[in-house]
Amino acid sequence: MSHPVQTPASAAPTSADNAPEAVHWADPARATAFARWLGELTPRYGLAGTTVRAASADASFRRYLRVQGAQGTLIIMDAPPDKEDCRPFEQVAKLMAQAGLRVPQLLEWDRAQGFVLLSDLGPQTMLQGMDHDKSAANLGLYLKAIDALIHWQLASRPGVLPPYDEVLLRRELQLFPDWYLGRHRGAEPDAAMLGTLEQSFATIVAENLGWPSVYVHRDFMPRNLMMPNGVDANGQLDPRLGVLDFQDAVYGPITYDIASLMRDAFVSWEEDFVLDVTIRYWEQARRAGLPVGNDFGAFYRGVEWMGLQRHLKVAGIFARLTLRDGKPQYLADTPRFIAYLRATAGRYRELRPLLRLLDGVEGTPDASGFAFGRV
Repeated sequence: MSHPVQTPASAAPTSADNAPEAVHWADPARATAFARWLGELTPRYGLAGTTVRAASADASFRRYLRVQGAQGTLIIMDAPPDKEDCRPFEQVAKLMAQAGLRVPQLLEWDRAQGFVLLSDLGPQTMLQGMDHDKSAANLGLYLKAIDALIHWQLASRPGVLPPYDEVLLRRELQLFPDWYLGRHRGAEPDAAMLGTLEQSFATIVAENLGWPSVYVHRDFMPRNLMMPNGVDANGQLDPRLGVLDFQDAVYGPITYDIASLMRDAFVSWEEDFVLDVTIRYWEQARRAGLPVGNDFGAFYRGVEWMGLQRHLKVAGIFARLTLRDGKPQYLADTPRFIAYLRATAGRYRELRPLLRLLDGVEGTPDASGFAFGRV
């Protein structure tokens, strides 16, 4: 069974009557530029400017709007160019489409203003479409997610996407002491804490870099996967999940995206379901020739250690979103990350010092007997 889930950040903001909110602009000049841009595109796409509504919130400076067009709804990405670079989005969207994934089609892009018109993959994320009480009921969706992931990984080539190397891994890990421990928890790091973190981080990075590299989405989770919707280019029903939020893709450890999928930021499952789906991924990946190794136990350890790195990073990011960016809704899911961290750290002798550090900061008892994924 899963545990109660916060409204996902990808869900459209709504008003009291449950209708999507009208769009508000903090900068009048940007509002004027948007109206001009939309007006120029209206004849080509049959856009109804009065239908523009918020489609989703985002952890970055991007936001997404939905507008009615002559052939159905379309999505607008509002990405101020002084804060967001849309070039990686364009690059990765092309790579994913070439790999056979269902991704938004970039229709128009005002590079100077940071307005992008995209095809609409539908209104419902996988997270919203799942049964949150019965894990087994969602197996079919997770198998579709695995299909998409393997197609993505099979398309991998070195030198195309930025490397997920030691520098980037360590920069991400540093978010945990800087933002979660220091600014959120107010923990003053002494020599012992710093030593524990340094030793733990060095071990985590070494473990993760020991795995072969493939294309990595970096946020491959149900919140960023869209329910099957519409037809394909041949007019047939398209059974594929859609894929979003891929602009930060890199070339790194093959363990990352399956860890992201099964140790989600917004929903947790019991370990037997996590194991079942992970084994199915491993078997399918191995048959496809992906470098997952011949020992599932070794691969699962790799997934756990990769998940550990991700959760340390995301705990720091969620604290930063709250304290710096004024987005407190993300921090509500932090206990889920701490639970993942404690469960994994409790399994491995090398991570016991990190577990004791976490217990000291969180004021929690010893983790022996701690159940995986329970929040």
